[in-house]
Amino acid sequence: MSLAERVKKDMVASMKAHDAERTSTLRMVMTALKNKEIDKRSELSEAEEMQTLTTMVKQRHDSIEQFTKGNRPALAQKEAAEIVVIEAYMPKVAGESEIRDTVSAVIAELTASGAKPGPREMGTVIKSVQAKIQGSGLRADGRQVSDIVKAELAK
Repeated sequence: MSLAERVKKDMVASMKAHDAERTSTLRMVMTALKNKEIDKRSELSEAEEMQTLTTMVKQRHDSIEQFTKGNRPALAQKEAAEIVVIEAYMPKVAGESEIRDTVSAVIAELTASGAKPGPREMGTVIKSVQAKIQGSGLRADGRQVSDIVKAELAK
C-alpha cells in the first residue's frame, strides 16, 4: 500500500471518528502529495513522497518558530499537532548516537580506502552518512548530520 493510499484510508477513518484536526492535517498531506504528482506529471516514488512530508514538517517547524516569536501560542500548538500527525507516516528519526556511529564508520571506511578525509571532503562524507542512514530505514536531519561530520573531521 502506497503512502497516499494509507493517508487516504486514515483520512476516511478520522472523518468517521469526527476528528476534525486530524482530518484537516491528512487532507493537507493528500493535497501536497497530489500537487507534487501533478507538477511531476507522473507517479511519485516512495523517496519523493518522503521528501514531500519532510518539507511539510520543516515548514511547520518554521511556522512554530514564527508563531512563538509573534506570541501566538495557540497557532504554534496547532502546528505542533500537525507535525505529530505527519511524522506518523515517516520513518523513525535516527538518534544522535546512531548518527555519530555512522559518521565514525564512514570516516573509517574512507580512511581505509585512501587518505584520511578532511574538511574538504565533508560533502562526500555527509552523502555517504545520509545514504547509510536511509538504507537502514531511518531518517536524520541534514543540519544535525552536517554538524556531527564537521566536528568529527575537525578532530
